[in-house]
Order: sequence, then structure tokens, then C-alpha cells
Amino acid sequence: MTGGEARPALANPGLLATLLLVLFVFLGPLPAFAVNPNEVLADPALEQRARAISAQLRCMVCQNQSIDDSNADLARDLRILVRERITNGDTDRQVIDYVVSRYGEFVLLNPRLGAKTIVLWAAPGLLLLIGAGAIIVFIRTRPSQRTVAALSAEEQARIDELLRK
Repeated sequence: MTGGEARPALANPGLLATLLLVLFVFLGPLPAFAVNPNEVLADPALEQRARAISAQLRCMVCQNQSIDDSNADLARDLRILVRERITNGDTDRQVIDYVVSRYGEFVLLNPRLGAKTIVLWAAPGLLLLIGAGAIIVFIRTRPSQRTVAALSAEEQARIDELLRK
């Protein structure tokens, strides 16, 4: 070959950038398709409120997705419920409180700070303090230097004899 060796297709930076752009354009908005067009409210301000509330509520089927991102039937029902309550004039807090009253605090993706959840919020800091305390105690209680017993006269004589050989 006179013009150099052919490079693999993925080694071409332009082709790789194009593939990544295509993947981003087509796969990026997939979570937006969880909300069906027939669920969208006509008033953009109300729809924005509904989306904000839905982003705070956990899908009880999917566990780690918001109801806004989930395609589960229960998530769809909860999205519809949120939109109905908003169109009936409920505030964001009233809608969230209503859903929490039916499904419990677990439905919130970010649990509220309260008597029941204070341990969850405080645990990371407490564990960090306990770990730091354990390290300090370990460092302070270990002997600073190990003392080596001096050699007896007999041992020293034996070493001297071995070194002379």
C-alpha cells in the first residue's frame, strides 16, 4: 500500500462524532415519551407544574424512577391523578400531600426531613464521625515505637563471631 494503511471505521473521529450525535438525538428524549400525549394539559403553566410534581414522586413499580419517567400503568394513573388535582385547583403541596397520604412517604423520591427520616438524613454524618473517631482511637492506642530488647553478651559474641567469618 502506498498511501498508508486503511483505518478502521470507528477510528475516524468524524464518523464517531456523527454516530454519537445520532444516538443522543434519538435516545436522549426517551424518558419524555413516558408521558402520553393524551395526558398533557392544555395550559403550559399547569403542565409544567404537573411535570415538576411528577418528577418528585417515585413509581411504586419501578422503584427508582419518577412517575414522569416511568411507563408503568401505576405511574400513568398517578400522572393522571396529579393532573386532575392540579386542574381542580390544588396547590403543589396539596397534591403531594394527597399522594403521600395514599402511598406513604416512600412515594417521595427525596424524603422529607421529619422524626421518621431524621436517621436517614443524619446517618452519613454519624458514620463519618464514628469512623474518624475509630481511626483516632486506633492511632492513639497503638504503641508509638516498639522497643527492641538489647542483645545479651552471649548473643553479641555469637554475632561478632559470625561476622568475622
